[in-house]
Amino acid sequence: QVQLVESGGGLVQPGGSLRLSCAASGSIFSINAMGWYRQAPGKGLEWVASINSAGSRPTYADSVQGRFTISKDNAKNTLSLQIDSLRPEDTAVYYCTKLYVFSSFYRGGYAMDHWGKGTLVTVSS
Repeated sequence: QVQLVESGGGLVQPGGSLRLSCAASGSIFSINAMGWYRQAPGKGLEWVASINSAGSRPTYADSVQGRFTISKDNAKNTLSLQIDSLRPEDTAVYYCTKLYVFSSFYRGGYAMDHWGKGTLVTVSS
């Protein structure tokens, strides 16, 4: 049974930073592509970032490019998301996800497979 547990959310002022972490268990983490999605209040689910199984090829949504950094530590079964230059529109519940790759990861051929309960990030002054 795959388990994903997010942590690190909280209240932060605009321009601040947070580091989200996801502890994974129940699967062979090193062979899984992983990602982060988010859901803002009253809005749908939004893809944020993904990374390949080796942790060497990150990809980002345009809205977070240059401000967010996804990383994967296969030795520690941990996925992280460094969030810098936070904006009020980044306020959302952030979900760690294990991806199901049905085609080419590098061409976006994947979907959410398992996800955690989420961690809330609130950006407000």
